[in-house]
Amino acid sequence: MIIDLHAHYVPKSLLEAIEKEGGPHGASIRHDSEGPTMMVDGRPYGPITPHYFETKPRLKEMDKMGVDMQVLSLNPPMLYWAPADFGLHLARIYNDTLAGSVAEAPDRLAGLATVPLQDVPASVAELTRAVRELKLKGVYIGSNVLGKDLDHPDLFPFFQAAESLRAPVFIHPLDILGIDRLRAYYLHNGLGNPYDTALAAARLIFGGVLDRLPRLQVCLGHAGGALPGLIGRLDRVYKMRPEAKVNGCKRAPSTYLRRFTFDTITHHEPALKYLINLVGPDRVALGTDYRFDMGTMDPVGEVKRLKGFSKADRTAILSGTAAKLLKV
Repeated sequence: MIIDLHAHYVPKSLLEAIEKEGGPHGASIRHDSEGPTMMVDGRPYGPITPHYFETKPRLKEMDKMGVDMQVLSLNPPMLYWAPADFGLHLARIYNDTLAGSVAEAPDRLAGLATVPLQDVPASVAELTRAVRELKLKGVYIGSNVLGKDLDHPDLFPFFQAAESLRAPVFIHPLDILGIDRLRAYYLHNGLGNPYDTALAAARLIFGGVLDRLPRLQVCLGHAGGALPGLIGRLDRVYKMRPEAKVNGCKRAPSTYLRRFTFDTITHHEPALKYLINLVGPDRVALGTDYRFDMGTMDPVGEVKRLKGFSKADRTAILSGTAAKLLKV
């Protein structure tokens, strides 16, 4: 079974709830010819084409790509923009609808829950419900929560709950650092997103979160962003600077790399080969970022064309890593 660990899903039920109830909270739905666009504080997210919410066209494209199963998750802006109560309301709608879609095609689809991390106790309760009752496979979160980094003490109970539930946490860039300097040339995605992923991972390492939660499973989108390429520099920081150890980081950052699972989305064969050699094929899983234009529609071919890896290596990347992580 070839598994795509990174694919997006935006159900109509979520869009309808935002259209009906989002106005007082700065959110609305704009209807365009290509599909609805979510508007949050004047910023557009879309268009959201039928591939995001209809199963039939999704399965057709999965077949074309050679993908047997997709793991579905909500894409930015996620739900942190909403007041806590409204965010929980939307999260429950999303998770319930996602579970229903998975139930329609359980051999082809799996799901990662969304939670309103602006309210940590509510997020713990909703994650518990999503995993235990709805049978979702894990949770999808942003690289920060309204500017609060992931090693913030307020967020630690959420990570504790995820570890206890054995629920993998998939981190996706959101509200990236330095946006004012990255608006031109689409650099907010080209550079900003991969940098923010690296920042989130580094905060979990240096902040001692991974040391305190040794069974916590964390996934990084876009092949870990800038983290693999800058890991030597982070090791140098750890070796030379006392600031790197103030929150209990016990070892050099490079020794934590295998605490993460990375998807394959690099758009650069040498970068993907470097990642696999760095962390091992059992820590790399197929990803598409479906159906964004910054994703890939030939994920299986990209892995099969790699030279210098065994059949077992390719099987791990295409299937085994994700299957073990998600218990499918």
